[in-house]
Amino acid sequence: MSEPIKNDACLSHLFQALLRLHKTLLNDERLAYERVHGRIASNGALLQLVLNDAWFAWLRPLSQLMTKLDELSEGEDASTGEEMSALLACARTLLVPTEEGEGFGRQYYDALQRSPDVVLEHAAVRALLREVVPNKG
Repeated sequence: MSEPIKNDACLSHLFQALLRLHKTLLNDERLAYERVHGRIASNGALLQLVLNDAWFAWLRPLSQLMTKLDELSEGEDASTGEEMSALLACARTLLVPTEEGEGFGRQYYDALQRSPDVVLEHAAVRALLREVVPNKG
C-alpha cells in the first residue's frame, strides 16, 4: 500500500518547483545549443527545437512527467493516492543525475555541473519530494 500524500498545497508547490526546474534546464540547454549553433531567432523557433530537435530530446521525460502530474491534479475525478504516489516515485527516480550512461540522468548531471541555478532548483524539488511523500527508511 502506498504512503498517503500530504495535501494539495504540497503538490501545488512541488508542481511549481518542477516548472522552475524545467525552465532553468531549458534556459541552460538553450545557451549550450546557441554556443554550438548560433542564436535561436525567436521563442517560436525555440519551441520547435524543443519539440522536434534531438538536442532537446533528453528534456522530454521531465516534460511528460509534469504533464501527467498536472493531469492527475486537475482531473475531474479525484486521483488515487496510489496513482499520485507512483508519479512522485517516478519523479524521484528521474531526478537522479548520473555521471555515466546516456539519456536524462547523464544530461541532467551535466546541467548540474554547468549551472548553479540548476543545482538550486534541483535541491528545491528534492526537498519538496521528501515533504510530499517521505522516503521509507
